[in-house]
Amino acid sequence: MDSIRVLIADDHPLFRGGLRALLESVPDMQVIGEAATGDEGVSLARSLQPDVILMDIKMPGINGIEATRRILNTSPHIHILIMTMFEDDDSIFAAIRAGARGYLLKGAVQEETLRAIRAVSHGEAIFGPAIAERLMHYFGSTRPTAKRGPAQFFPELTEREYEILTFIAQRKSNADIAARLVLSPKTVRNHVSNILSKLQVADRTEAMHAAWTAGLGQREYEEG
Repeated sequence: MDSIRVLIADDHPLFRGGLRALLESVPDMQVIGEAATGDEGVSLARSLQPDVILMDIKMPGINGIEATRRILNTSPHIHILIMTMFEDDDSIFAAIRAGARGYLLKGAVQEETLRAIRAVSHGEAIFGPAIAERLMHYFGSTRPTAKRGPAQFFPELTEREYEILTFIAQRKSNADIAARLVLSPKTVRNHVSNILSKLQVADRTEAMHAAWTAGLGQREYEEG
């Protein structure tokens, strides 16, 4: 049986070395290259045409999400497995939208990593247990449905941004939103900043009034 040809794209030499040692310890996998930046990953993917790429998200130059998108634009037959420390919803869904076949956290045990590589090489979609749990929580939680109702007023917002704007309209603090959505405070702050920019408003209060006008929240603006 032909071995699975793997390209490792990660900016940490020790992590790349550990992955190489793991993959070379099994007979059905072969490491054919290593990339330390997203740009190198794109270049090596084009020249080496691996079966599977193990892709980190945060790297110098273009990040792993953009590298994934560029690689699959020209080589859609390559299977990409994201291996990262990031487990927030935005990173997960961005990777899926870019075309990644799997998403695994770097703390995964060796057997889980090998199993994921084999599954992805056969075209399966694979997610580590922690990621699968987050996906179940996300899709199982009660949240506004984007693209219907008042959401038509904010087509520029992502589903997550629309969800957070709804909480802003309900006068929820960033801490409340973070707890409700199981996100870090920093992630919520970044989302709020993106919302203000996309809505072209100066502050949270203006965003709240824009949301009320669109029918989100409790329409407290009428109370004044």
